[in-house]
Amino acid sequence: MRHLFLAAALASVAHPALAEPDYAAAIRSDYDTSLATIWDDFHRHPELSFKETRTAAKMAAALRAIPGVQVTEKVGGTGVVGVLKNGNGPVVLVRADMDGLPVAEKSGLPNASTDRQVGVDGVEAPVMHACGHDTHIVGLLATARRLAAMKDRWAGTVLFIVQPAEERVGGASAMLKDGLYTRFPKPDYALAYHSNSEGLAGTVSASEDIQYSSSDSVDIVVPGIGAHGASPQAGKDPVYMASQLVIALQGLISRERQPLRPGVITVGSFHSGLKHNIISDEAKLQVTVRANDEATRAQLLAGIRRVAQGIGELNGMPADRMPVVTVIEGTPTTINDAALARRLNGVMATTLGADKVIPFQQKGMGAEDFAAFIEPKYGVKGYYFAVGGTQQAAFDAAARGGPPVPSHHSPLFKVDPRAVVTTGATAMTAAVLDLLKPGATA
Repeated sequence: MRHLFLAAALASVAHPALAEPDYAAAIRSDYDTSLATIWDDFHRHPELSFKETRTAAKMAAALRAIPGVQVTEKVGGTGVVGVLKNGNGPVVLVRADMDGLPVAEKSGLPNASTDRQVGVDGVEAPVMHACGHDTHIVGLLATARRLAAMKDRWAGTVLFIVQPAEERVGGASAMLKDGLYTRFPKPDYALAYHSNSEGLAGTVSASEDIQYSSSDSVDIVVPGIGAHGASPQAGKDPVYMASQLVIALQGLISRERQPLRPGVITVGSFHSGLKHNIISDEAKLQVTVRANDEATRAQLLAGIRRVAQGIGELNGMPADRMPVVTVIEGTPTTINDAALARRLNGVMATTLGADKVIPFQQKGMGAEDFAAFIEPKYGVKGYYFAVGGTQQAAFDAAARGGPPVPSHHSPLFKVDPRAVVTTGATAMTAAVLDLLKPGATA
């Protein structure tokens, strides 16, 4: 990662902080007078992946209220596309994800969600914006309003994408399959940001290489042969077999994966049986797989299938009762275009101040389906950045032994919405203005 720190340092020297752009104050004013209320509503009423009908309708209405934005709904299910044209020039896609998570909120916020919803899996669950997507869509509105008010400063086309189902890493692909790049102007650049509860409010961070890992959700069904728990020899115990599988999968990480190539296999769910003394006839595992390159990703997925087959054979299961491995959803790595990232990191330093651009470090293997928009086959240059969401006081309190800063997907999750929206929208507006300077070409 040393080259990333060096690049960031050079960018800071090459692009010294200048006076704050005039639109930064306008964005803060817009938040205080209007957007805070919109965020409050979205936070109180989150919706699950591909079920974001209320959110989508409100975002469509808010985008239609912006002069010049042409809005199309129900793209890829619940997705919304707003097109703002302003003469000839490149096309820039600005994306925000809008789905919540099946988490019961315990943040202590006065507007904490109490909503419940039936997801696409048919399961009713509490719903929470436990990853900050409510701040993303409000930030998109702030950006759209500013760009519409400053048409004298740019030329080209901006696509405002309100994307469903990022949490299921399927919404971006759904919008693409529904003609996002054929029904609407095809972008030259794609931009997005994510709130970061581990980041200091007012700061941004972007890699000049990999920003997020790949992610694959894998379902494994382990058939068994039911029997009385007191007579295990009369059946084949799927709990025993699935337990062997849980342990064996870690051998793929510790003994088959190249040690310098990151990879994770985590079994997040294990279900089987209904009674103490009954050997059931099936066990089900839900597994997440992460990697930082496609070769490791393919190796781990192939290994899961091989190990599952081996567990079935080891336990003497018939050929028609072998474990079944299904990859139900996935996304490749999110990799920023290196030249674009260097350019826009410099823009961030100029716009926000060099001290506000934090050198990127990959600290975990989170994933993002923004990767679908910038797959090499499309030729779209991508830039994804993180926006800090926690005030220094919270970090100081944690250092003194107080509550730790909650992570994403936690029921305790919270960020400073004003900081994320205003910093994110200011940074995004600056990036778009730089890419769409009058006379610019992609």
